[in-house]
Amino acid sequence: MESLYGQKYILKEENPYCIKCYETLFSSDCESCHKLIGCTSKDLSYKDRHWHSECFLCSVCDRSLVDRAFAAKDDLLMCTECYSNEYSAKCHECLKTIMPGTKKMQHKDRSWHENCFACNRCQQPIRTRSFVQKEANHYCLPCYEKQFALQCSHCRKPITTGGVNYRDQPWHKECFVCIGCKQQLAGQRFTSRDDFTYCLSCFCNLFTKKCAYCTSPISGLGGSKYISFEQRQWHNDCFNCKKCSVSLVGRGFLTSKDDILCPDCGKDL
Repeated sequence: MESLYGQKYILKEENPYCIKCYETLFSSDCESCHKLIGCTSKDLSYKDRHWHSECFLCSVCDRSLVDRAFAAKDDLLMCTECYSNEYSAKCHECLKTIMPGTKKMQHKDRSWHENCFACNRCQQPIRTRSFVQKEANHYCLPCYEKQFALQCSHCRKPITTGGVNYRDQPWHKECFVCIGCKQQLAGQRFTSRDDFTYCLSCFCNLFTKKCAYCTSPISGLGGSKYISFEQRQWHNDCFNCKKCSVSLVGRGFLTSKDDILCPDCGKDL
């Protein structure tokens, strides 16, 4: 064991080492020049890799990364400017790099600087506001409504989503309702009278004749069949003999006051 008297040495875990032994045992090789990083040199490390301070450079522009922000890609170190130029998104509007740490707007795999993502009509940045895309342009909702949206035939306000078209006129779904019960008619069967729309229930209650047997409305809509005789009407299913209840649809029958009878039950009259 060599004496350290009068020599430089380094303590590691309270054990003394001469410079030569310490460097052999504990120093690392530089990732760039592959030479030993001696005790008198500054050792910079990143993810178990080591560099001399003078070797710690951007792999693209060769500028020193000491005390500068940097990024890594495929084991290569780069300053933030070079990394951004190589790998960061480009703004779809101004085509400049969107630098890391700056706000970025994204829509359908495209990116913009926050202030570049603007309404095509008023030119104001959209930021967190709602917008509508039309063809290749973006519009804030107020501008889109002014320039493109149809006006509801009922409330005269813009229709921004969905809507109903009836007799070549646009309506909000919530405005296209039965004039009687106010139920929305979109997706429902309905009819009209005197330019007013009605659900089937309200239309039948207001305008159709009532069945002489069950007193329920007879709509006649959708091809449903009914029987009419001397100012009275019956649903097909209600047109039955008063006594034996046999169906009289397509058969001869007799009347007795308000009742209808099959020929057999009417023999005793």
